[in-house]
Amino acid sequence: MSAPMIEVSGLGKVYPSPGGDLTVLDGLDFAPRPGALTAITGASGSGKSTLLHLLGTLDRPTRGTVRYGDRDVFALSSRELARFRNRSIGFVFQFHHLLPEFNALENVMMPALIAGRGRAEAQAKAAELLALVGLAERAEHRPGELSGGEQQRVAVARALVNEPVVLLADEPSGNLDRANSDELHALLARLVRERGQTAIVATHDDRLAGRAGEVYRLDGGRLHPATAGPITG
Repeated sequence: MSAPMIEVSGLGKVYPSPGGDLTVLDGLDFAPRPGALTAITGASGSGKSTLLHLLGTLDRPTRGTVRYGDRDVFALSSRELARFRNRSIGFVFQFHHLLPEFNALENVMMPALIAGRGRAEAQAKAAELLALVGLAERAEHRPGELSGGEQQRVAVARALVNEPVVLLADEPSGNLDRANSDELHALLARLVRERGQTAIVATHDDRLAGRAGEVYRLDGGRLHPATAGPITG
């Protein structure tokens, strides 16, 4: 068994509110399997997005640690953390957040350029990833000229351009119809199966959770193992 690539210990998140502190996450211990698709399920408001934001260093915990390898990421300075996030973590959200004034290729290139890679290298990698997600012929199209499913596949390609340690996806198919959802789910499963990409997905969709090698349910601020399904294409 490989050592955990990501290890969460005693992770807690509390938000102050007029009615008293609201505990969303209450001392989570979590070590997703490297090279696998892990699904986090749970009711709306259970804290799935909060957990992914902490794993992705978009927010800081109230207590506990998140380690990538031997690195406690929240011990890093803000500048170091931003650099780590850009280079090591890929994000896919429910809404694609593509920049409307840039075409698909340019949107995918953007994180690589921010990371300091040369334009030619970034362009070549972006083109490779658009081909991987089946959009090579749509590279010059702007987001407004793409379908919802195509936009989300561009977002997946963008998330992968810096070859991240982990791909985090927060309700990635929540804004898609069934056909496009199934296509996106198959793509995520294929990335895990063929590329060994570690992926953690927060989802309400039982069909996506059914593709995961590990499934957890978030309830009462705690993670509970749930039934896992095979990783299929």
